[in-house]
Amino acid sequence: MRWLFAARLRRFIVLAAVASLLLNLALVVPSLYMLQVFDRVFASRSVETLVMLSVFAAGGLAFAYGMDTARAAALARAGRTLDARMATPALEQALQQAASGRGRAQADPLRDIAQLRGFMTGAGVQALFDAPWLPLYLLLITAMHPVLGATAALGSAGLAALSILTERTTRTPAEAVQRRSRALGHHAEALTRHAEVIVGMGINGVAVNRWRDEQVAVLQAQGELGARSSRLAAFARIARQAVQLAALGVGAWLVIAENASPGIMIAATVLLGRALQPVEQLISGWKQFVDARAAARRLAEPRDVPPDAPRLSLPAPAGRLELDRVVFGHDRTRAPLIRSVSFAVEPGESLGIVGASGSGKTTLLRLILGLRAPQHGTVRLDGADIRNWNRDELGAHVGYLPQDVSLFGATVAENIARLGSVDSERVVAAAQLAHAHDMILRLPQGYDTPVGEAGAILSGGQRQRIGLARALYGAPRLVVLDEPNAHLDAAGEDALKSALQALKARGTTVIIVGHRPGLMAQLDKLGVLHDGELAAFGPAGAVLARLNGAPVQAVRPLAPHVATVQGAAA
Repeated sequence: MRWLFAARLRRFIVLAAVASLLLNLALVVPSLYMLQVFDRVFASRSVETLVMLSVFAAGGLAFAYGMDTARAAALARAGRTLDARMATPALEQALQQAASGRGRAQADPLRDIAQLRGFMTGAGVQALFDAPWLPLYLLLITAMHPVLGATAALGSAGLAALSILTERTTRTPAEAVQRRSRALGHHAEALTRHAEVIVGMGINGVAVNRWRDEQVAVLQAQGELGARSSRLAAFARIARQAVQLAALGVGAWLVIAENASPGIMIAATVLLGRALQPVEQLISGWKQFVDARAAARRLAEPRDVPPDAPRLSLPAPAGRLELDRVVFGHDRTRAPLIRSVSFAVEPGESLGIVGASGSGKTTLLRLILGLRAPQHGTVRLDGADIRNWNRDELGAHVGYLPQDVSLFGATVAENIARLGSVDSERVVAAAQLAHAHDMILRLPQGYDTPVGEAGAILSGGQRQRIGLARALYGAPRLVVLDEPNAHLDAAGEDALKSALQALKARGTTVIIVGHRPGLMAQLDKLGVLHDGELAAFGPAGAVLARLNGAPVQAVRPLAPHVATVQGAAA
């Protein structure tokens, strides 16, 4: 539990520890009250003594209430501090990891942080703060009578041994069950993401059955772990009662032998019950400790994507894009996806990239955007390595329309505004530039229409046109479009061509991946990718003519295999 003493939590933990000490000192008062009542009040039959003792006991309980409340507040504040410091960076890293191609964004780090926050406000952590004061109670019991102290010490040692046994027998199975439960949750999320394919192809029965088989195995493992934990917890409760009964019996024997008073017998038994209560709670709630420890360990693991270092602010780019011998591959055991690609696009120029499926077009766009880091070479925007730009500042100057358009679960206006403050004039201007304004006005609530999660209530063409408006929001200097006409009808494609002409008039640099020659013909330049290599690059009309077999000039000589991509450009 070293994470409890992290610098950002230390002051709250120290405060909780001090409050726990004072709380446990205050909780000695009821036992002392019983001792005095049995040994003094009953003997003297003094009402005044009883009243004074009762006032003292009430004050002690009030003080205990204050310390218990202060400890709970300190631990709750520690949980909120933990969440505030870790949740935002964890989500940012998850998004970076997904964007960089190292996996899909998962909510696991956020679940782990929520689990730690819940642990900080639960009964388990309070027992953890109370357990260290067990020696204090044993000393007080020993002061009352050494035999009672020895009995209490032996009983405490037995419960401590039981807690160690609980740790050793449940830690590994609990961590394994937790991993399998998370994997099962991920499987269900994956099925939900692919619901259309599963239901549409009639394989929902097979998919659900596979998930159910995993669920049955996880439930069985959880049941076995729960049964083991329940047996240990029940044994701990019985053991605590047995120790208290033993202390009571020993105390009664001492009273009979006139070696102790009835007040000592009762007070020692109550003190022992208070001392052993947190130990029993630790054993009963050991799974919470295992889960919290596992969550802290996962959060402490190094991430695949390091957090962004502070970047120097750069001037707004003009839009000059340059790739210098860029090489990219997912690992060194396979051939690179992008092989020594070099080209330059001047501000205001438009470049189309064509090629067969799997030739590396989308990967090249991700390199241009800085979503992937090349193994060799450099991608530069206005002379600066794209990785050296401050991502938040660069985003205002870059527009991106991915191949799989996914809108946020918000309104049309909020989507176009990129989830920022909605500036009505800029939103409408972007929609008009994308020629989506009239289409949006025909929606039930116009720009205030909620689009549903991932734009579920819209058609593919509507999502693509709103996604294009989002990419054009704020007059970016570099616009990257991955098959922007994939879901458009003839009217939508005409609108896209008009938008490209308007971008050129504004001096915006445009990079497009596409297949339809009607769209590619109106661009300034065209590049042909084949197996990750730039097989041709030059004026769009010349490259298209060369792909169609006409003799042209001023085009890089094409490799013999370029003919295989003619279908992609046709």
